[in-house]
Amino acid sequence: MTDRDPALTLTLGPDALVIRRRYETAVLANDFLIGLWFTLGSLAFLSPTYESAGAWIFVMASVQYLVRPSIRLARNIHLQRLRRRQAPSAEKS
Repeated sequence: MTDRDPALTLTLGPDALVIRRRYETAVLANDFLIGLWFTLGSLAFLSPTYESAGAWIFVMASVQYLVRPSIRLARNIHLQRLRRRQAPSAEKS
């Protein structure tokens, strides 16, 4: 059984599935915002007047790329804590 085996996730119960869905939604929202920032930055570069603003928008979008692994790390920590909490109860059954 590998770490990515769906059966492993199901053994955690519905809480794990809810957690995964919430964090995945956060990742998708973050990706959407990154795309929006890069689009706005690109449009700003079409006009010499807004090139500086465009550069700052690109910097913002690049920094936001750090949010994605942060969200995934938070999800993994959350799931690991859930496993630890549920492990003793599984041994008692």
